Amino acid sequence: MKQAIALYHLVFEDLGSLGPALRDAGYEISYRSAVHDLPSLDPKAADLLVICGGPIGVYEEASFPFIKDEKRIIAERLAAGLPTLGICLGGQMMASALGAEVKPGPKELGFSTLSLTEAGAQSPLQHLAGVPVLHWHGDTFDIPAGAELLASTDICRNQAFAMGRHALGLQFHPEGDFPALEDWFVAYGGDLASAKLTVPQMRAAAQEAVPQLRTAAQKMLSAWLAGLA
Repeated sequence: MKQAIALYHLVFEDLGSLGPALRDAGYEISYRSAVHDLPSLDPKAADLLVICGGPIGVYEEASFPFIKDEKRIIAERLAAGLPTLGICLGGQMMASALGAEVKPGPKELGFSTLSLTEAGAQSPLQHLAGVPVLHWHGDTFDIPAGAELLASTDICRNQAFAMGRHALGLQFHPEGDFPALEDWFVAYGGDLASAKLTVPQMRAAAQEAVPQLRTAAQKMLSAWLAGLA
């Protein structure tokens, strides 16, 4: 089987609904902690690296020294043209590893649709057209030199980029699903409060949006994986 490593920053920010699509595509999944496991992680060992989300900033190396090693590993993979997918913080890590700036930006929280660029409409993101995706971020990335912008929202212009076929960086969360979202509600209640949202409101929105998002996100990932071949 092909090997996929999911690099996580918090255990409950995992592959979510994307896990089944990876397994259906013939990948065996193993999880590694960005906080603890980087010293033993070979940047080029896995067929696919997925960098998951998290609540920290790419620019917080002084507080979280592992970030420097994480970006080095990502940069080595990308330089070698190896398949790499980044989600939210993971997409920001990819952008930074490619030399783009990551900085505090407009906070975006909730479910809303993407505006696809012409390139995005021809990419695997076409499966997300008209589908509300999960946004939960306060930082934003610039588009790396040589990469294509694939999607935007009114609040945050840079929602997704592709570097060739092997690298896909996402600002939004396609993977958000239950039961893990209940952990998000517990851990990130302060984010909801600052956005003037309650947990019951967010749970109700998720219960309505997630079934459609799950199907669309799995189609998106399957299409991207097929393009790697």
